Amino acid sequence: MNIASATRSLFQDSRLALRLLRKNPGFSLVAVLTLALGIGANTAMFSIVHAVLLAPLPYHEPDRLVMVWETNPRFPRVWVSYPNLQDWQRSTRSFQQMAALLNEGADLTAPGAPAHLDRQAVSANFFRTLGVEPFLGREFSPQEDQRGGNPVAMLGERLWHDRFAARADVLGQTITLDGVNHTIIGVVNTALTFGSHPADLYTPLGQAEPLLLDDRAAHTGIFCIARLAFGATLAQAQAEMGTVQNRLDALYPDANRDLGTYVEPLKQVLVMDLSKTLVLLFGAVGLVLLIACANVASLLLARSAARAREFAVRSALGASPSRLLRQLLTESVLLSLLGGGLGVLLALCVLRLLLAVFPAMLPAGIEIRLSPPVLLFTLLASVGVGILFGWAPAVKTRSRDLQVALKAGGRGSAGSHHRAQSLLVIAQMALTLVLLVGAGLLFRTLHRLLNVNPGFDTQNIITFRVGISPSVMKTAANARTAFQQLIEQIRSIPGIEAAEFTDDVPLSGQGGTMPFWLNSQKPESLQAAPRVVMALTGPDYLRAMHIPLLRGRFFTLQDTVSSPCVIVIDSVLAQTFFPHSDPLSQTMSAGFSPVGPCRIVGVVGHVKQWHIDEPNSVPQNQAYFSLYQDPDQWVLVNYPYQTIVVRTPLQAAAIIPAIKAVASGVSSDQPVYAVQTMAEIISQSTSGQRFPMLLLLAFAGLALLLASIGVYGVISYSIAQRIQEIGVRLALGATKANILRLVVSQGLRLAGFGLVIGAVVALALTRVLSGFSNLLYGVSASDPATFLAVSAILLAVAFLASYIPGRRATRVDPMVTLRHE
Repeated sequence: MNIASATRSLFQDSRLALRLLRKNPGFSLVAVLTLALGIGANTAMFSIVHAVLLAPLPYHEPDRLVMVWETNPRFPRVWVSYPNLQDWQRSTRSFQQMAALLNEGADLTAPGAPAHLDRQAVSANFFRTLGVEPFLGREFSPQEDQRGGNPVAMLGERLWHDRFAARADVLGQTITLDGVNHTIIGVVNTALTFGSHPADLYTPLGQAEPLLLDDRAAHTGIFCIARLAFGATLAQAQAEMGTVQNRLDALYPDANRDLGTYVEPLKQVLVMDLSKTLVLLFGAVGLVLLIACANVASLLLARSAARAREFAVRSALGASPSRLLRQLLTESVLLSLLGGGLGVLLALCVLRLLLAVFPAMLPAGIEIRLSPPVLLFTLLASVGVGILFGWAPAVKTRSRDLQVALKAGGRGSAGSHHRAQSLLVIAQMALTLVLLVGAGLLFRTLHRLLNVNPGFDTQNIITFRVGISPSVMKTAANARTAFQQLIEQIRSIPGIEAAEFTDDVPLSGQGGTMPFWLNSQKPESLQAAPRVVMALTGPDYLRAMHIPLLRGRFFTLQDTVSSPCVIVIDSVLAQTFFPHSDPLSQTMSAGFSPVGPCRIVGVVGHVKQWHIDEPNSVPQNQAYFSLYQDPDQWVLVNYPYQTIVVRTPLQAAAIIPAIKAVASGVSSDQPVYAVQTMAEIISQSTSGQRFPMLLLLAFAGLALLLASIGVYGVISYSIAQRIQEIGVRLALGATKANILRLVVSQGLRLAGFGLVIGAVVALALTRVLSGFSNLLYGVSASDPATFLAVSAILLAVAFLASYIPGRRATRVDPMVTLRHE
């Protein structure tokens, strides 16, 4: 057959298929909707998988972009020391460029109303390293990227639109950040971010706080992004970085002893553990599509049985078996294409919903859309599933005994069709059980997490920050006075029970670790020393958070820079390092630029620091340092990052206006921002489980609906084929209860077979979940309660899907049925 005749034949088959589908609108609508649900869910999920895992980053030659970390014996990834990074830039040959980035905040006071902005301090070659060109102006020069350079800024696209109405004459204008006028030299649109959303503006890293940049031992939030040189491999770069770092370790042993380096692709850093979750969810939504295919295949089997006489007549008139096969496959592919078209519209809605509900779960700045590769996937999936669910009915039609079909009027092969449909229903039930078990395990995990005691009372807590006016942030003494006055005024607001500053709100992702030692036992290597999570806070913190004081005392207003240094530790640190002695009156020092020795004056309860389900592998030791004992040189660095926690029974919407009034009453350029309740913080902390759980529940619910329709269809078809048998049974004395029991038991048998097979498959597949340490908590992958509950749900659905046609079977009139026969 040549191309012209093949095209003509395909066109004829398609026209006939469309005509037949129009003649059976009920069947066509059910089949198209079923496929649209399956294909639409897969299209939406694949668009996320493609954007996050498969598509390259939106930069020039993104495969050459890497992240360079420092490592120590306790952490595989450590922020970079700025002096070390400068030495790397001078010493390495494996990188074409090497740039740095530091996430900072900035308080804008002009132009317009005061606001807090997300700022990234970047090195002069940052955008050139990424391969990004500013679409207005230029990037920073080396002269600007140093201490004493001209204060300049580059705007992000969002700030450019919001504050400057996207005007092209913005270059050369002034923007006031933290009380300093900065000249705008460029506008850039870059999606890369290491925060919750892209930066509002950029400033030169070399002009950042010297205390953060000059200390070689400090690792305070600087990321190193590099572009591999042409021809250089990741392994070569790693080997060279190891050599360079070993030399630096020898030159600066006090700061660098035991430091190493680690080079990895930038895409890998942005995706991290999300790749496993997305692959899991894509596999789950693939099961939904298989269930949809089984459902439509069952419908086609029933329809082909009803068309048996038609096929027999067409074959008697000269149609070859291959011609009939091609016609049936054309009909199924056409159904699938219609379902795929509708599925694309459903995918658009699903994507919008997912991005609205879970914006923080996906990497910021990566555009998730129905791109051409996603649409090509949908097209190929539609054609593929059309062949998949259409093949079995088509082959059965081809193998049918035509003489029997002509004599029996199409009823002779009913038993064969019923067996095939039953097998499809069993498969649907088995796959549905797998999905429900996965969703059930995650549901139980989330329930366990929400019942974990985090070490403090999570109710009635609101957190926020205040951008303190630059006019009072001139000296350490002024800053201390301003902060103390502010917190006292906030405490005086009616409805606030307690309020305090902290730089480390539990479960919020704030804070970091530092080395520490007890008494005079300073370790030879700070990099290998034990780590403690140190919170800088005030005297009312325990009362605001309801953290128990176990021994000794907490801070008072008398703990200032003029009094002896004191520190409070938590119960884990006390039990670990003082198992048989009294920690009170012992001393402790902490930090790469050490503070101490400070006398331990109290022991408090342990709190969950980073996540509700944080593993024991993360540092558990915690300590508290008095806000008003912070050394003068660090006050202007640390105080702007303080968060205020208030305990109040009032809602945030009711109390925040009063807080804003207090802040603006002190100075009109003090914005209140980052308002969150503790419930919102906990919700974000558990989003790693909530995101896949809700999607798996949605997929499992969809699969359950399709499986119930499958059971209903098979039982209904069986009743239609056995209507004479049922009439005879009733005529011979069978009761309606006997008939109902006969029909329902058939549906439950199918469900039972599916449950057994599904349980075996689920036991094997759910072990995959146990490999996702961030997904399951407090529940095993083979949890019996989950399997029993899911099985009960499926049996109940199968009972209902069988009961409805069973009730209809009991209304058969035996006299009418026998007369018809």
